[in-house]
Amino acid sequence: MSSPPTTESELPFDAPGAGKPCKTWYKIVGTLSPSSPAPLITLHGGPGSGHDYLEALIDLTESRGIPLILYDQIGCGRSTRLREKAGDESFWTFDLFIKQLDELVDHLQLRESGFHVLGQSWGGMLGSAYAARGPRGLRRLVLSGAPASMPLYKRACKLRLAELPEEVGRVLRECDAKGDHESAEFRGAAAVFMKRFVCRLDPLPEPIMRTFTNIRDDSTAYATMQGHSEFDTVGSLKDWEGWKDAHKIQAETLLLNGRYDEVMDFVVEPFFRTINKVKWVTLENSSHTAMWEDRERFMQLVGDFLLY
Repeated sequence: MSSPPTTESELPFDAPGAGKPCKTWYKIVGTLSPSSPAPLITLHGGPGSGHDYLEALIDLTESRGIPLILYDQIGCGRSTRLREKAGDESFWTFDLFIKQLDELVDHLQLRESGFHVLGQSWGGMLGSAYAARGPRGLRRLVLSGAPASMPLYKRACKLRLAELPEEVGRVLRECDAKGDHESAEFRGAAAVFMKRFVCRLDPLPEPIMRTFTNIRDDSTAYATMQGHSEFDTVGSLKDWEGWKDAHKIQAETLLLNGRYDEVMDFVVEPFFRTINKVKWVTLENSSHTAMWEDRERFMQLVGDFLLY
């Protein structure tokens, strides 16, 4: 099978309050044409993880002919970095990221032909907030490992921490309490958490390694919105309750999470309860990155959902 055509480009992004010109970097895998299926726009996690780990979704282009649109959200990857905005909660907002997504949709002229959105983790939170605004052209929505409530997510992380070996949990709690997120001791213990509840594959896929590198390289958005660790949200997202607007989502929606996910079932359930047209599948062989851990099943579920 020949590889689908791939194009990369940039477009200007007028980021409110940025104080400098910004750009959005994006990649199209496949061909956008009237004869092709509606394209899938992907929203990566983090904030600040970059598009890299979502490259697994190229499977959908190769096997099902679905054009794929990958892009780096503002503040990470090959889009404009804004380290000077560290800690500025008035800048790093849902409105900022939704504006960037809307400008990409308009630039690619997808309003009339239609498009789908897949958001993973933070990208799923963003996708739910975007869909709740009723954007013209949005057909279907996939939310993978997406918390419906950050207070519930924080509770789930405490439960997951309790599942770790006692010494690992102690190190994470003590280091977190004293603000130590850089020591070898903390990083080693955090790696155990990630191995259990974020990606259980060994070795880690190279695109996931790149994702971790992206956040370490520029943690501006992540530190401001999430905090300094995966398992304790202390940033501006800490009180977010996205399910409260989910009744406004009109697009048919597929919810996915993993049996070992840090986004446990009770963190997803409010979306299932409030979204109008919704299906929910928990993948038994996965944690947080099901598109890698249970790849064939994930692609089957998403491909069938987008093409039926």
